[in-house]
Amino acid sequence: MLLILLCLFIAVVVVQFLYYVVFFGKFSFTKPQTSTPKRVPISVIVCAKNEEENVKSFVPLLAEQNYPDYEIVLIDDASSDETLEVFEAFEKQYPNVKLVKVENNEAFWGNKKFALTLGIKAAKNEYLLFTDADCYPKSNDWIKEMSAQFTQQKTIVLGYGAYEKIKNSFLNKIIRFETLLTATQYFSWAKLGKPYMGVGRNMAYKREEFFKVRGFMDHMKIRSGDDDLFINQAANAKNTTVCYTPESFTFSKPKTTFKDWFTQKRRHVATAQHYKASDRTQLAIFYATQLLFLILPIILLAFQFQWIIVLSLIGFRYLFAWLSLGFAAGKLKEKDVMYWFPIIEIVLIFTQLNVFITNTFSKPVQWK
Repeated sequence: MLLILLCLFIAVVVVQFLYYVVFFGKFSFTKPQTSTPKRVPISVIVCAKNEEENVKSFVPLLAEQNYPDYEIVLIDDASSDETLEVFEAFEKQYPNVKLVKVENNEAFWGNKKFALTLGIKAAKNEYLLFTDADCYPKSNDWIKEMSAQFTQQKTIVLGYGAYEKIKNSFLNKIIRFETLLTATQYFSWAKLGKPYMGVGRNMAYKREEFFKVRGFMDHMKIRSGDDDLFINQAANAKNTTVCYTPESFTFSKPKTTFKDWFTQKRRHVATAQHYKASDRTQLAIFYATQLLFLILPIILLAFQFQWIIVLSLIGFRYLFAWLSLGFAAGKLKEKDVMYWFPIIEIVLIFTQLNVFITNTFSKPVQWK
């Protein structure tokens, strides 16, 4: 029995090697990205529901972008606070701001996808750039960097949505490590020709891609997934590329309590259950081998079975995983989280297990 467990542990390390070095290495070990500016007209789309404080701070940053031809489409999704009034003031202040007001619709009540659809239809430009109401661009060249990745063939661009750093917060390091790992995954698979998700905090696509798949209609009843479910359906090897220049990043305010972050993770995991079967499989294999990597050596070492081999495999796995994610962290400016890599990874693995179990017995809360 112990020999079988050892063989299984070796297989787990091999699979992890394939993921971290062969698959994720497609992004981790690639050269820093360069861009050639293009001047295609862009519509920046922001959907907000009860975000008056955030939009007061962040919309002006969008209005200060160093780009010659763009509009900002502000969508108020039936907010009950002062978001609409703030948007109306911005519409008067900035000539390139367009306001879309969404009333509660009984058929699509509380559904962000309905609001986004109205905003996409109202946009005057064919190239659309998306971010969330609680996000802001790292630089005034955000539009320039994201739009630079568009070509005649590449009409979907996946960007990086980072989270702000909070000093002396271990939860913040966990959140940013998970964001780093997630981005490494979806960037890598996109570069391998199998894009499966993106983040609404920072993505762009040509409007024709939206209508090719009938927008969000195939998953309209699923409250979340305006970003990753759309990409999972519309993106392919021919039409998708990535953007990871530092000037293209956006930043969001992270959750500050474990409860809020756990709730957020439950929504993300619930949405992933609707990915294509092949994408669900590759994600399941990765996370299953992560969990087995923690459990199997504990059993083997408890019985002192081939402990030299077991310890050697543990060291080897941590070495190649640390190198792969370390290079990715360098590109995404998240190096500080890698100092805590083994501890954060263990916490994250068991948190994901907890999320899976919790979601099995109850449904997470969706869009506000």
